[in-house]
Amino acid sequence: MNPQEHKLIYPLENSMPEPGSSIEIGPGVHWIRMPLPFALDHINLWLVRDRIEGTDGWTIIDCGITRDEVKALWESLFDNVLDGLPVLRVVVTHMHPDHIGLAHWLCERWQAPLWMSMTDYMTARLWSSGSSSSAAGGEGAYRHFHAHGMRDPESLEQIRGRSSYYKGMVPAVPDQFIRLMDGDTLEIGGSDWSVISGYGHAPEHLSLFCAEKNLLISGDMVLPRISTNVSVQNLEPLGNPLPLYLKSLDKYAGLPQDTLVLPSHGKPFVGLHERIAQQHQHHQERLDEVLQACDTPKSTFDIVPVLFKRKLDLHQMTFAMGEAIAHLHALYFEGKLKRQVQEDGLIEFVRA
Repeated sequence: MNPQEHKLIYPLENSMPEPGSSIEIGPGVHWIRMPLPFALDHINLWLVRDRIEGTDGWTIIDCGITRDEVKALWESLFDNVLDGLPVLRVVVTHMHPDHIGLAHWLCERWQAPLWMSMTDYMTARLWSSGSSSSAAGGEGAYRHFHAHGMRDPESLEQIRGRSSYYKGMVPAVPDQFIRLMDGDTLEIGGSDWSVISGYGHAPEHLSLFCAEKNLLISGDMVLPRISTNVSVQNLEPLGNPLPLYLKSLDKYAGLPQDTLVLPSHGKPFVGLHERIAQQHQHHQERLDEVLQACDTPKSTFDIVPVLFKRKLDLHQMTFAMGEAIAHLHALYFEGKLKRQVQEDGLIEFVRA
């Protein structure tokens, strides 16, 4: 455990749900975990006991990626955890594959509606259609990373070949949805959950806070061990997401100190305000390091090892590149860096 983690409290200690089972962490709120085929090898999902228009059942919050293994685990949960009751709706915090991947299957399986933000719903519909190059791969991503200093032909060709990467994990999105927006109140099982929007990580990420239960389903906005990825992607090449993310974190400032945070990765924890302060400090330190590194012109590829000291596979490298651009752009839009484009298209940054 790193020193920052020592400042957080894990009420369930090392308890974690086994595959195909759940842990009830509060009245009617169940924690489940699904596998992911990445270095980040799991996602936390949530089942909340519900009642809609006189029918008892469950609300699912986030879905896992589309894999037969994950479907089989869901079927086990349906048999063993739902007490014979149906799924009444599916809520998705945002459009990343581990969160929305199986929404189409779950909604069809239970004839249940999808609830999420419009921005993320429309983005997921576009990316899963295969009609446009997504940020995960394809020609646009190839040009984006090439311009920012990735020049290894093999890596670039792999990125170019991943035009269907998103669609492979999100092959479809339900044809209809119910829109959730910042400030909405969602009643689940007789308890009110406040909808809190967040930006920088996804187009319009939604977290849910229940004052009665003192629970925050934070999605990816607040994680206990790792820093939420904040990236500039090829679809918005001059995006400036890092200030959006940090400003979004401040929207949780009014929540109670003893809120139990239910993150999408890692273990449930208490210490929301401490973790938010850590994130502000973390990014300020990274910005300082990037600014110092840019005393001489640097490409984004040059900056990646400044921010990430460990060896990265290609999947991790694409996230690292996006995050490095986000830090460079934050400094550029503050006027602390200048941006210059070389004759070969290479984008470099240098202290202003």
